[in-house]
Amino acid sequence: MTADTRLGREPHDLRATPAGPQPRRAVPLCVDLDGTLIRSDTLLEAILLLLKMNLLFALLLPLWTLRGRAHLKTQIARRVALNAATLPYHTQLLSWLESEHETGRALWLCTASHESLAQPVAVHLGLFEGIIASDGQVNRQGAARAHALLARFGEQGFDYCGNELRDVLVWRYARGAIVVGGVALETTAARHTTLVRSFAGARIAIRNVLRALRPHQWAKNALLLVPLMAAHRLGDPPAVLAAALAVIAFCLCASSVYVLNDLFDLQADRAHPRKCTRPFACGELPIGFGLTLSATLLVLGASLAAFLPAFFALAFAGYYVLTLAYSLSLKGRVIVDALALAGLYTMRIIAGAAAVRVVPSFWLLLFSVFLFLSLAFVKRFAELDALRRQQRLRAVGRGYHVEDLPVLQSLGTAAGYLSVLVLALYINSPAIESLYRRPRVIWLLCVLMLYWISRVWMKAQRGTMHDDPVVFALKDRMSLTVGVLAALTVAAAI
Repeated sequence: MTADTRLGREPHDLRATPAGPQPRRAVPLCVDLDGTLIRSDTLLEAILLLLKMNLLFALLLPLWTLRGRAHLKTQIARRVALNAATLPYHTQLLSWLESEHETGRALWLCTASHESLAQPVAVHLGLFEGIIASDGQVNRQGAARAHALLARFGEQGFDYCGNELRDVLVWRYARGAIVVGGVALETTAARHTTLVRSFAGARIAIRNVLRALRPHQWAKNALLLVPLMAAHRLGDPPAVLAAALAVIAFCLCASSVYVLNDLFDLQADRAHPRKCTRPFACGELPIGFGLTLSATLLVLGASLAAFLPAFFALAFAGYYVLTLAYSLSLKGRVIVDALALAGLYTMRIIAGAAAVRVVPSFWLLLFSVFLFLSLAFVKRFAELDALRRQQRLRAVGRGYHVEDLPVLQSLGTAAGYLSVLVLALYINSPAIESLYRRPRVIWLLCVLMLYWISRVWMKAQRGTMHDDPVVFALKDRMSLTVGVLAALTVAAAI
């Protein structure tokens, strides 16, 4: 297939130029893809998909780039495919294009994306007479795209719809400009041609950035304070300061990973009934901005980690690597994904202990592993149960099937009750005598934990559990009540 293709027809010679002026309505309308027709970047999406397949492709990307962007796009397009049906389309622009198409106007998709990525979009929408896109020889961006359009339609023989400043290279030869962007871009386009119509472009809203950071998930990092409290060092200011810095570092690191995870999970999130509204999945935030944001947060978190003990920095790095492995691969592996999630929670406790220079208790770590393994299974159970209620058989991007629900429930409840057993054994061990004056009071914790774990799984079974049990616990009054009672129980035992 050549870069200039009529859908379902033979390709035409790019050098052919129609003679004579054409009426406004008969002038073909050429539409850019990335950032214009869709609120995303197909090249960046394809690169992320490629890296998710195998992170070692990162070593090949610079080598492909050295041979030119056309070669880079071809190599990537050979290995990945985007789901055109779930891409975040600019709905207002698309509605207008449909009305233009109904009048009989010829629409062309013109993009710097590789033709094999543009073709499915054109086929899915069914609006375009043909496409002009990059191929293995030519990267049709900027001037190269302008030359292709001039060769096919002639000067003033087409209208062009674009979204960025370099589209001026095309607009100067177009009969009219349709702008997707702000007032500044409209003014620039109007200097070179007639401004036909404008549509609002993507804006980086603070509320969307905050949604991408998921600050409600920072509550999980309170686990870093557990070793400080378990060692009864809340009255030690240097230790409290170190623990606070550790929490902030992990919050920055966690948000960095959440952003990166959303970028790697674009296609899976778009197929999810709730996650499809995430800022990157629905196109409210640009992918390039997300990559920059993720890197910045990681650097800030690592900078704070440098002020803490070396073992904390090691735990910080291990947490990031495990989280990255989870996002790229482990989350799609049955059982392994739940073990990884439990490990990430437990690593927070290990990091908190390292920050305040205490040795974490064997009992504490074992309790953490079983408890968070149970919550990890709750998370998967809730996701699968939601799919079952939608009469879908498999979770996109996961290794689970709906028929796995009974097994997940058995494994999850067993892990939850094992955590209570570990707590009971700890209460009955000699180690507790040195830390608590009234250790028997802590037996009440076992009752509270049994109740809460049983209630969580009952909620999951009834389909009223949020697919993130931590979010559920933060919003659930009974869970908060149990948390307060647990804190009072520990205080009474000291």
